[in-house]
Amino acid sequence: MRFMIIVKATKDSEAGVRPSEQLFAAMADYHEQLVKAGVLLDASGLQPSSKGWRIKYTGGKRTLTDGPFAETKELIAGYTIIQVKSREEALEWTRRFPNPSIDGKDGEAEVRQLFELEDFGQSESIDRFREMGVG
Repeated sequence: MRFMIIVKATKDSEAGVRPSEQLFAAMADYHEQLVKAGVLLDASGLQPSSKGWRIKYTGGKRTLTDGPFAETKELIAGYTIIQVKSREEALEWTRRFPNPSIDGKDGEAEVRQLFELEDFGQSESIDRFREMGVG
């Protein structure tokens, strides 16, 4: 089972404020524990939305909008993906996740389970994803 720990953006992260050395150290410690347990698949911080864009789909039409985006609470500042044996194990790891907010301010992370290809049953399209090594 794979889970993504989604770190929510804050005004500071959107402004490009660098996390403190203390926060980097806490995150490094936590992620080293994930590596030692063999459950870390990927992790990274994201640049502020001012360096990104969105694509809106309306039927067959695509509209690109450059960042920044106003609603900070809806944005993502980073993520960690883990692979564990159960939801309970994922809960245990996420309870240990350091406060991701800069300088110990209020922060938030959301945890979501990723779909596995097996969740979709058998089909030619799903087999194509398997051949690509996706999922």
